[in-house]
Amino acid sequence: MFFPQDLKNWLEERGEPSYRYKQILQAFFREGKSSFLEILTLPKPLREDLTKEFALFTVQEKITVHSQNNDCTKVLLALPDGEMIEAVLMEFDDGRVSACVSSQVGCALKCSFCATGDFGFRRNLSALEIFEQVWWLSRKLQEKGERLSNLVFMGMGEPLLNYDAVIQATKMINDPDLIGLGMRHITISTSGIAPKIYDLARDLPQVNLAISLHAPTQELREKIMPIAKKYHIDELFAAIEHHIEETHRRVTYEYLLIDGLNDTAELAHVLGKKIRSQNCHVNLIPWNQTTHPTFKPAMKKNIFRFAHILEDYEIPVTIRVTIGADINAACGQLANKV
Repeated sequence: MFFPQDLKNWLEERGEPSYRYKQILQAFFREGKSSFLEILTLPKPLREDLTKEFALFTVQEKITVHSQNNDCTKVLLALPDGEMIEAVLMEFDDGRVSACVSSQVGCALKCSFCATGDFGFRRNLSALEIFEQVWWLSRKLQEKGERLSNLVFMGMGEPLLNYDAVIQATKMINDPDLIGLGMRHITISTSGIAPKIYDLARDLPQVNLAISLHAPTQELREKIMPIAKKYHIDELFAAIEHHIEETHRRVTYEYLLIDGLNDTAELAHVLGKKIRSQNCHVNLIPWNQTTHPTFKPAMKKNIFRFAHILEDYEIPVTIRVTIGADINAACGQLANKV
């Protein structure tokens, strides 16, 4: 994959008419062309020279699997250096189609509930590698006459630990000449890299912020998520308050419910008191099975109890429907196991 600006510069240096740049982008991102040679509106010598100069696809599909009821597709993608990542496409009953993409190969945070942490950290993805995941998924939808509705950075890795590449990729995804997905349809999730939340409010104020919280106390959060030892929960909430104040955007809390660990009524009250005055929303997510030897998903009655307590504090709550668990594509399950 190439940066569009590099293509534009190359065309200008060659003395090509300015409209050639738009022709090429339209062919790839609107018409679904797969090579420069397919763009018949370009002169043949130009098509051949473009093919020699620019690699169109650097991320290659290895394996694609579909969930049993076809509401979820997971793809294993090979990077140029042989590393592998996973991306997921989720289709909902209301017509929305969401993509979940990775920002790193593996993850260094080792959250206890997440299989990606067991996989370990290999390297950051480049902005182009992130963008190309979205483009690949968009092309699959385009073949069916569908369009991407939403994008979440909730795949492999911690997005805010690959900050510059994630910001650059997001701006490319938003570019109307490329994917053209609105900023308000893009969500960046973080496990709590507090300093970067301040930066995000400045650099991408329209993008949605999601916080992987999973515990409302410092002690329990440290047990579940080692990153909490570096960024205290009070520091995290200060950054979140700043983000809400600066962007006037609602923040989403992601809260995986694990049986007997973080699903008690007492903890629901602690969380409710902490965030009841915020412009926020809580997604309650039953924990999805990974390799952890003792964790179990919270019982339904405890999930509903937790939700009702938060609602008593007038906090909007959604109990998330699990999608893709049968192909290891649900929250916390991405670990290159296809």
